[in-house]
Amino acid sequence: MSVSRAAVVVVALTAVSTVFGFVRDVVIAAVYGAGPELDAYLVAQGLMNVVLGLIAYAMARSVTPVVAREVAAEGEQCRGHRSFDTAITVTMVVLGLGAIVVGLLAGPVTAALAPGFEGAQAELTVTLTRIMLLATVLVAGTDLLAAVAQAHRRVIWSSLQGVPFNIIMIAAAGLFGPRYGVQALAVGFVVGSAARLLLQLPPLRSLGLRVRPRLDLRQPGFREIARLMPPLLVGSAISNVNSLVDRAVGSTLDDGAITALSYGWRLVNLPETLLIASLLVPLYPALGAAAGNLPEIRRLVSRGLSVTITLLMPLTLILMVAAVPLAQVAYGRGAFSDGDARSTAVAIVWYAPALVAMGVRQVLVSTSYALGDSRAPVVVSVGAMVINVVGDIVLAPVLGLAGIALATSASLMAAALANGVLLARRHAAVDTAAARGLVVRAAVLGSATIGVGVVIGALLPPAPALVEGALLGGVMLAAYVFGLVLLRAPERLVPLEMLRAVRRR
Repeated sequence: MSVSRAAVVVVALTAVSTVFGFVRDVVIAAVYGAGPELDAYLVAQGLMNVVLGLIAYAMARSVTPVVAREVAAEGEQCRGHRSFDTAITVTMVVLGLGAIVVGLLAGPVTAALAPGFEGAQAELTVTLTRIMLLATVLVAGTDLLAAVAQAHRRVIWSSLQGVPFNIIMIAAAGLFGPRYGVQALAVGFVVGSAARLLLQLPPLRSLGLRVRPRLDLRQPGFREIARLMPPLLVGSAISNVNSLVDRAVGSTLDDGAITALSYGWRLVNLPETLLIASLLVPLYPALGAAAGNLPEIRRLVSRGLSVTITLLMPLTLILMVAAVPLAQVAYGRGAFSDGDARSTAVAIVWYAPALVAMGVRQVLVSTSYALGDSRAPVVVSVGAMVINVVGDIVLAPVLGLAGIALATSASLMAAALANGVLLARRHAAVDTAAARGLVVRAAVLGSATIGVGVVIGALLPPAPALVEGALLGGVMLAAYVFGLVLLRAPERLVPLEMLRAVRRR
């Protein structure tokens, strides 16, 4: 399978998994609402991700290039990888022991990570943590087996892994949640993780690959994997620290704050996952092919920034103005009350600016990696983490959950700006004049579109949330597009061009 075709397949299957994930969130919201039980579940899940993320993510990403080179050297006759055998053995041993230790210390650990939890909620968090730690080695094994299959250019099974997981989670919440409470979600998480692991076995069997326990730490391939881990380990740690601090500070707020933040973030992140990842598929292989050709890299960066800002800016504005009806349409059923929807809407409003920042950062960081510069994105991520943590601590006591969401948005916007400045100064890979014009036009059109949305919202008579959200979104999107045409902005044609490129591929 060619790189471009594989990329399109991965994006399509990932989109399917993302849709199932959104349905999972809707079902969970309807069964549990936004309250102390679900807050406890999310804290327990975050702790499990720390045990998992600090090692398993970095190991899986480090394995891929090493195994891919072995595949290229040995061809289809390759029947195993000693370096991978050692990597998966070390990971399973370390994470298994780590999960046992964390399980034994779950009480004090969860007390430190959720200082606002008391009594029954604190005890529930400990119970859920111990259940979900069982999934640690399952998820790590899934990531590593998927990595070795991807190195052999078998991408379909790994891209589908979210589908059975989300189906099992939907069943756990919908069928067993009303009777067994949030513990059903924790058990569903473990069972779903096992299903993800089983889904990685068919490609290995078709390739004839044999995975054996091995602890050959001096094996050259494993030593290279170990050398690749540190920067990936830092990136994984930063992401997990941000999530843990958000939830730790959120635990000191009202019941349901952590859940409202989680659902608000997932709704904001949905367009970036479904839309931008698909449209930027042709960009990544093109950046790699253009290495050494600076004018071409600058052109590709400009195109990537244009499509990202042009598509995500109006969606960001719609999320901000129509946050309440959107939250009600997405989650407002069953146990998810109007108050829960309003809390989620507050999170959406303050998370929304992060949507554009994430898309821009994705373009810039990918370009840095294509140019062989992995240090700058890591340094920027550390700075962004500091902004997020300090922002949480300072803003949450004043603004509540809005302060936590604002801190996240501020950190991501700062990261996007810093990555752009470093890319321009270190590699001259950004056309600063074109980027400045793009940002100015987006700011002008954004201000006008916000004004239109506020006026229309004030004039609309009371209506069902779906109708109100659709009208506000449609009018604001039309206003933004009209502004692009009126200004004859160069980027007005870029999204259509990239859509045609994806269809051709």
